[in-house]
Amino acid sequence: MARSGETRVRRTKGLSRAFNWLAVLGVILVIAGIVGLVYTAAATLTSMILFGWLLLTGGVVGLLHAVQARGTSFFWLGVIVAALNIAAGIVVIRIPHAAADALTMFAALLFLAAGLFRLVGSVVVRGPQFGWTLLLGAFDLLLGVLVLVSWPGSSQYVIGCFFSLALLFDGLGLIAAGYGGRGVVGMMDERAPV
Repeated sequence: MARSGETRVRRTKGLSRAFNWLAVLGVILVIAGIVGLVYTAAATLTSMILFGWLLLTGGVVGLLHAVQARGTSFFWLGVIVAALNIAAGIVVIRIPHAAADALTMFAALLFLAAGLFRLVGSVVVRGPQFGWTLLLGAFDLLLGVLVLVSWPGSSQYVIGCFFSLALLFDGLGLIAAGYGGRGVVGMMDERAPV
C-alpha cells in the first residue's frame, strides 16, 4: 500500500513538473510574440525564412520518401511535389521580401473573399448569428481592403504581425493549460485515498 502511495506521489510530481514546463514554454512564446509585435519587419523576415527552411526540409524528406517508394505509382507524384517544395523553399530563402509580398497579397485576397462570402451568406441565410456573421464579414472585408490598399508596403509588417499574434495567443493558451493542469493534478492528489 505504501508503495502505491509513493508511486502516486511520484506521478503527481512528474505531472506537475510537466505542466510547469508547459507554462514556461507558454511564457517564452508570449515574450516572442510581444517582441515580434514590436519589431514586425524583423518578425516578417524571420517567419519567411523559417517558412522557406520548412519548405526545403519538407521537400528533401519528401524526395527521400519518394526514392524509397520507387517502383510504385506514388514515385513520380512524390518527386514532383518534393521538387516543387525544394524550389519554393530556395526561392523563399533567397528572396524573403518578395515572398512576403506575394503572401501578403494572398492574405489580402483571402480576407476579401472571406468577408464577401460572410456578408452575402449572413444576408441570404439570416440565421441566429446574423449580426455576428455580418460583423465578421465586414471586419474581414475591411482588413482585406486595408492590407490591399497599402500593399506592397504592408507586406513588411502584415505577416510578422500575424505570426507574432499567433505566438502570443498560443503562448497564452499554453500558460493557461499549464496552470490549469497543475490545479487539476493538485485537486486529484487531494481527493486520492491515502
